[in-house]
Order: sequence, then structure tokens, then C-alpha cells
Amino acid sequence: MTTPGTNHKINGDRLWDSLMEMAKIGPGVRGGNNRQTVTDEDGEGRHLFRKWCEDAGMSMGVDQMGNMFMRHEGTDPDALPVYVGSHLDTQPTGGKYDGVLGVLAGLEIIRSLNDMKIKTKRPIVVTNWTNEEGTRFAPAMLSSGVFAGMHTQDWAYDREDAEGKKFGAELERIGWKGEEEVGDRKMHAFFELHIEQGPILEAEGKDIGVVTHGQGLSWTQVTVTGKESHTGSTPMPMRKNAGLGMARILELVDEIAWSHKPDAVGAAGHIDVYPNSRNVIPGKAVFTVDFRSPNLSVIQDMEKRLAEGAKKICDEMGLEVELEKVGGFDPVEFDKDCVKAVRDAAERLGYSHRDIISGAGHDACWINRTAPTAMVMCPCVDGLSHNEDEEISQEWATAGADVLFHAVVETAEIVE
Repeated sequence: MTTPGTNHKINGDRLWDSLMEMAKIGPGVRGGNNRQTVTDEDGEGRHLFRKWCEDAGMSMGVDQMGNMFMRHEGTDPDALPVYVGSHLDTQPTGGKYDGVLGVLAGLEIIRSLNDMKIKTKRPIVVTNWTNEEGTRFAPAMLSSGVFAGMHTQDWAYDREDAEGKKFGAELERIGWKGEEEVGDRKMHAFFELHIEQGPILEAEGKDIGVVTHGQGLSWTQVTVTGKESHTGSTPMPMRKNAGLGMARILELVDEIAWSHKPDAVGAAGHIDVYPNSRNVIPGKAVFTVDFRSPNLSVIQDMEKRLAEGAKKICDEMGLEVELEKVGGFDPVEFDKDCVKAVRDAAERLGYSHRDIISGAGHDACWINRTAPTAMVMCPCVDGLSHNEDEEISQEWATAGADVLFHAVVETAEIVE
């Protein structure tokens, strides 16, 4: 197998210009983006991406979940392709790089191959996965999940947004429901470049994160029920305070996560307290505990200790508690050969790097179930993401895309 040379690099200025041009579609209110899945803005972004790809000589395929597959031919059309990509949809108050960097870096690989007149044996397919974010239509990574057989297509089509609109109908409305059967494509390998969405790489001064694992996730919805009563006239010994029960359970969640440091994490992001009135002791609290770890046995231990501890807390306080697992997926170990290709590329190009575990879910986590997969990460300022203030430097984007180029092109096999 021929390895790309250290002089083989992408055009960082062109990649950056593409990122800035795409960011003009669905602008946010303070410099980020609001290009939520299967909205008109999403459709506009897709058309621009398609134009750029076709200008680079690529042909398009679209499946029934709206996943876009832009194909650059290899010298052996029968060889299984190398896939590369991420997602173009954003959070309602999202940044300009989350997901988009991975898609446009894939496009930049093809543009750079054209510039350098390099051919590969295997075709390369640049992919835009639909609805990775899962904000408008839960869950996240919806379409890659259907592709990997984790969800049925009919179930995905029936997902509803806050206005009661269904995913399938909205996909069809914007004109991006394809004919191709979902999951029919076979891959030789899949690579995804993404911003870290965490602070480790920047804090340690590393150019590249070589992603070895993806954290598993467990979401447990906890409902604590007490008794609503007046905050001023109910004696302390007679209170059944669901809010206080929730607070003690959240202390337990923090304690459980710390006990599995450094890689495990836990918190509650979604919290509702009823009736949420200034002078009424809460009669009910509903919150979702998010536990994550790259080790399945750790997740299982955290779930068990939460269930036992929450019951003990509530029994002692005269409260009722119910727990329901409402989401999750097992930890992911990425393909060792693909990971090595990423690490070798960083070494060859002289970029500082470290192994890293992805704390967030990505399309690569589902695709890893169907094909050898790996991820590349670049730093982001202060680890901030899912926020309009999300920021990276052009140098970080270029380094990540250079490593992606080398890993993809080496795997696709250069033809002399």
C-alpha cells in the first residue's frame, strides 16, 4: 500500500472559505448557525454542498432517510468504497463547525486529490448524515441509526417535533427523500472528522485527537413524588418535598460519577419541578440522569447505584420514586486498523496528538457497527460546542483535515 507523502496536504484556505460560505445559510443571532434538520435552511445547505461536490466531478446518491452520498470514482469501480463525512444540520443555537467541518473536509479531500492528480483504487464517498443532532426530532444520530439497523425507518418517519410535524413528512417537503434503500451500501471503511466538543486537546496543546472509543450513554428519567403544600405554613417535619428529594439524588449522581473518575461522567440536564410556584413546596420533580463511560460495566454499576440510592433517599423522606430508562447506547471501540491509520497520519505529518475518548455521540458510533470506523478530532476553544460562540482556528481545521486526508487516501489505496 502506497502511503501519501508529507507534501500531500489539503488546501486550508479553501476549506476555511467553504466553512464560512456554508455558515451564511441559516445564520444564528450572534455568529453561529440555526440550520436544524429538514428545515428549508437544511435544504438550502444540501443544495450548496451538492453543487460543490458536482463541480468536483462527484455523483450523488440519496437514500430514503435523506442521507447524501457523493461519490468520487476510483480506478476499480467494483472495490468497496471508503466513506468519509459527518452532518450539516445544527442545533437551534449551534456553531459553524460541529458536524459541518467533517462534511466539508471530506469534500476538500476530493478537491485536493483533483488538484494533485492523485488517483485511488477505491472510490471515496463523502457523506452527509441526516439529523445527527436530534434536537428537532429525537433521538440524535437518527438516520445513521436507521442505516445501521438500530431503528426502523417507519419509526424514524413518525418522530415528531414540538409542533407535531413528522420527520418523514418534513423530509419529503424539503425535497430530500431519496429512492435508495437505507443501509444497502457496503463500506470498506468510514472516517469522521469532528471538533472535540471538550477542553482536553486545547488544554494540553495537542493538534489532533486520535479517537479510540466512544462513550456509552445511559439516560434514566427519575420521577420523585411528594405532596404540594404551602411553603410558609407547613411545618418542617410534615413536609414531603419532592424538590429536596431530587437535590439529594443529584448529589448521589455526582458522587457516583466521581467514584469512577477520570472517564465517567454524570449529571441531570433536563429538570422539571411541579408546580414551580414560589410559595408551594414541590409535589413532583421529573429529571433525566445522564451517565456516560467508555466501559459498559461502569455504566451498569452507575445505573444500579442510582436505582438503589434513589429508593433509599426517598424511603427515608416519605417520598415515592419511579425510574425509567429512556435512552442509551453501549460504548464503542473503533477499529484498530482505522485508528492506526489516523495515528500514523498525525505522526507522519508532524502534528502533536493524543488518544482520546469521544464524550459525545456521533454518526461514526452507529456506522462502526456496520463497517471499520475511526474518528479524528481537532480542538475547539474552551471546549465549547452546541453554542453560537463555538470557535476553532483555521490551523486546527487544516491539521484535522490533513490527517483525515492521509487516513482516507491511504485506506483507499493510491494508484501509482
